Amino acid sequence: MISSEMNDRLTRVEAGTGAGAVLRQYWQPAALAVELDGARPVVPVRLMGEDLVLFRDNGGALGLIGRYCPHRGVDLCFGRRENNGLRCPFHGWHFDRGGQCVEQPGEPEDSRMHERIRTTSYPVVERNGIVWAFMGAGEPPAFPSFDCFEAPETHVFAFKGLWECNWLQALEIGIDPAHASFLHRFLQDEDPAEGYGKQFRDKAGSTEIPMTRLLREYPRPDIRVEPTASGLRLLALRHLDDGRTHVRVTNQVFPNAICIPMSREMTITQWHVPVDDETCYWYAMFTSFGAPVDKEVMRAQRMKEHRLPDYAPLKNRANNYGYDPDEQATATYTGMGMDINVHDQWAVESMGTIQDRTREHLGKTDVAIIAYRRMLRDAIAAVEEEAFAQLPLSDPAVADGPVAIDAIGPAEAWEEIWAAADQERRGPCPWIRTAAE
Repeated sequence: MISSEMNDRLTRVEAGTGAGAVLRQYWQPAALAVELDGARPVVPVRLMGEDLVLFRDNGGALGLIGRYCPHRGVDLCFGRRENNGLRCPFHGWHFDRGGQCVEQPGEPEDSRMHERIRTTSYPVVERNGIVWAFMGAGEPPAFPSFDCFEAPETHVFAFKGLWECNWLQALEIGIDPAHASFLHRFLQDEDPAEGYGKQFRDKAGSTEIPMTRLLREYPRPDIRVEPTASGLRLLALRHLDDGRTHVRVTNQVFPNAICIPMSREMTITQWHVPVDDETCYWYAMFTSFGAPVDKEVMRAQRMKEHRLPDYAPLKNRANNYGYDPDEQATATYTGMGMDINVHDQWAVESMGTIQDRTREHLGKTDVAIIAYRRMLRDAIAAVEEEAFAQLPLSDPAVADGPVAIDAIGPAEAWEEIWAAADQERRGPCPWIRTAAE
């Protein structure tokens, strides 16, 4: 358990807070690129407690500026797209992509007042289906050479979902390898061949064992945590009855992402992005190391569980997450359906909007959560001292991958198992940078 003061320091994200200052020093997902499709590419964005408007100007360039006009506070989401910016319909004040007011047509003709008027603006770029924003001090960092950024657009599918809880508890479920054996336990195994686009429906490593069976029958993983250039590597070892070991490699990507295996050919890199202190989005990039991603199938799968325009899940607290006691007795551990995102959503939302960590009791399997909180505390201190070079990923050029994979092999060689499996998977991918490069 930690103190209430430390809990606030690690969870609160508005301007001037410890965790908020750290998160602002990294590129953060602001919207899916598909949200800007259509005749009028203008959407509201609330990010770390700030209300913004994201748009493409008439030339197609991206802008992210304050949502409310500095004149009288009306909503610029209804602004007119003119002259490479947005014009407020109330009095015609015009703002460019940098937030500068460039015209006040109702003011006296010789007025230069507009030169002193600037609204909030942040740099934005698009990468493989997501629009990213940098809200921190100084120049934005380069993007790391992560697989999800290096892969061609055809091999990456992006999606998001809204959770009604603080970002930190959303992140921490992803660095808790032990929970998969319980929260995501399926009492009956599906045919792995039918599992495209669904996590834990694959076979464990390259063997005949379904992942659902392996997680169910081996619920006590030996969890080890190692520091990496991008954050933390988590190794969950499940020692099988036949003398072999299953190795599941997942990652905490600092500050607010995870990278996990979805199948033998696909990984998920997922950011947990604060809307404000009590709400967050998960943004996932599914990266294929084999064939191009079937985006139509994957989007259709997920849209069955979410609504537009806010990508909120259809199963939620209001309908008890679809809980069915008969299903809980016969099919799933939770009784909340086959979508593991719903399982995770229930777990993190049921803690309360901001988990009270003064009442928790961490165990040995929570080693990654303990290590991550220590990293976050150190990063908060570094930002407060403006020692930005001490932050994890301060040199994005050294951060590849990261590796996320399931593999099975001889127990005495488990350290080589996952590395060899990763190299085999990466071999056919010309877009992957090798260690030598």
